[in-house]
Amino acid sequence: MKKITLVILSISLIFSVFGQNENRVIIPKVLSNIQYDNDNKLVYISPKTGAKAYLIKDTPFYSVDSILINPIGTEEGIMFDFGKKDFWGTIYYGMYAHNSSKFPQPVFFKRTAKIVEGKAEINLLAMGGKYDIAKYETTGKSKLGYRIVNNKGEIIYDGKINIKGKGPFEVDLSITEGPFVNRVTDKEAVIWFNTNKPCSPSVVVNGMVFTAPAKMMNMTGDVHHEIRVHHLKPGTQYDYTVKFGDNEESYSFKTNPEKGSRKPFVFAFTSDSRQGNGGGERNIHGTNAYIMKKMAALALANNAAFFQFTGDMINGYSSSIGETRLEYKNWKRSLEPFWHYIPFNVAPGNHEVTVASFDDGSKYGLSVDQFPYNTHSGERIFADEFVNFENGPVSEDGSRYDPDKNNRDFPPYSETSYYYVYGNTAVVVMHSNYLYTPSTYNIPEIGGNVHGYIMDNQLDWLDKTLAKLNQDNDIDNVFVTIHTPAFPNGGHSGDDMWYGGNNQVRPYIAGKPVKKGIIERRDEFLNIIVNKNPKVVALLTGDEHNYCRMKLTDQTPRYPTNWNHKKLHLDRPFWQITNGSSGAPYYGQEKLMWSSSVEKFSTQYALMLFTIDGPKIKLTVINPDTMEKIEQVVLK
Repeated sequence: MKKITLVILSISLIFSVFGQNENRVIIPKVLSNIQYDNDNKLVYISPKTGAKAYLIKDTPFYSVDSILINPIGTEEGIMFDFGKKDFWGTIYYGMYAHNSSKFPQPVFFKRTAKIVEGKAEINLLAMGGKYDIAKYETTGKSKLGYRIVNNKGEIIYDGKINIKGKGPFEVDLSITEGPFVNRVTDKEAVIWFNTNKPCSPSVVVNGMVFTAPAKMMNMTGDVHHEIRVHHLKPGTQYDYTVKFGDNEESYSFKTNPEKGSRKPFVFAFTSDSRQGNGGGERNIHGTNAYIMKKMAALALANNAAFFQFTGDMINGYSSSIGETRLEYKNWKRSLEPFWHYIPFNVAPGNHEVTVASFDDGSKYGLSVDQFPYNTHSGERIFADEFVNFENGPVSEDGSRYDPDKNNRDFPPYSETSYYYVYGNTAVVVMHSNYLYTPSTYNIPEIGGNVHGYIMDNQLDWLDKTLAKLNQDNDIDNVFVTIHTPAFPNGGHSGDDMWYGGNNQVRPYIAGKPVKKGIIERRDEFLNIIVNKNPKVVALLTGDEHNYCRMKLTDQTPRYPTNWNHKKLHLDRPFWQITNGSSGAPYYGQEKLMWSSSVEKFSTQYALMLFTIDGPKIKLTVINPDTMEKIEQVVLK
């Protein structure tokens, strides 16, 4: 499928990025002052000082290539060989119970396996007799869960693998990730998952067998699988069984109600779950799995139909695609038992960027969105790791600042910006860190986009999409979600769509600034969602690690002193609700000119649960760690 092909292409292109003499990567025309030197090395040359900053080669210790390995069977169990003599640690492990619970998870055994010079062996025979909850001594089959921990006690990865045999043992065909359910509509859904070996699996629903589309020149199948299940009835719960080799796993999902249905339902929202402090599962290499598990469990306990998560799920900011993918897999594994049943619709934030960094002597280097964009960008890696709707904008190619109308110069938007409908409600998902250059104040020299700036083609897509939804009599409620708040309140007053009131901040494309600054673009965004489309109930954001509900009116102060541009009139009151409370280190409230519009602020972990009842909307906010109700308010 597309994702496996791109990964293979990505691996081959890495060599040319890092200095091979053949197959040079084309430097994107949207960037400036980057070139190859006489030794064929990529270098950024400062136009002000002439100083050279060479591309940094990043080889992280942990990545999908070094951690997500297939163990091998032995007489007594299975053996892991990570290929690293300097890797020491521990593997915790345990069986999944035979005929397990609705939300299957392993039960860790009392023993552990030590990682010594990169190798560890798990003794499965020791889990026989009264410990054989998998019934492998009877069936010759079992599923093992394992947790890789380094010698500092840091959790690196949670994995799972199927085992055949009663001793000796062998590794069986396994689903290593998933199955997940996404792209759910009133008539279809996509079941997707990864396996440890290439295969051609199927999904069985109501006696109907569904397979992935046939692929030329790949007779053995793939390891990534996306299977579309269709011709379903609206508002119906379906059991589904994934069959792979002689193994199978069964779960269920429910199709959306018919478009326009006004039956009550609940959906969940949060963001910002990158690793937190406190050790343990609060940091499973890049993500706060502890809190995300609780978020998901609480959402399903409240019968949420779907879960929207908008940005900063991982630490990110890595130049290693392998490390970025490992962090994504840790995030997905934390939600997996719940994701079997309802869709988790996701969008990127600033931490989902994969970077090309040039060594300018600073702590993090001079960083831009990694290229080639179609294989290495943060946008592409995100799209490869998730399955979202594909009805968003294509790219910024063809916009007025496109330096070459005949070639692709920008990253794809695919699966990072999109919309979906559930009954009488639509959710429009946006990407606030497209073509992101983390080194904001170097953008005039190197190019790229700033954190929080919505570029022209995406803004135009939003305008047209909301206009279509606004004219649709089946739609009563629209939510727009984007990672960065239009009005920061705690932790990001120096960026988001404000930058301390500095409207000079803006993208630079091919050495030239775009026409509109960050605050002007914020106002254009607000005009679309507030004034032009009255069905938009709220702007749902993240980025700031707190919960903040504010009611914007035309009286809300929102311009810096000596503002000499047009001021936007707001035709109606409007909600901006920020919830970045999923485990990232918290931010307290700041005193800003619009602080009087803030009606609720909390630094507790927070899950937002929207109850939609026709045109009526109630918001309940609960701390999933303590079950404390933070607030309950009628929005509409």
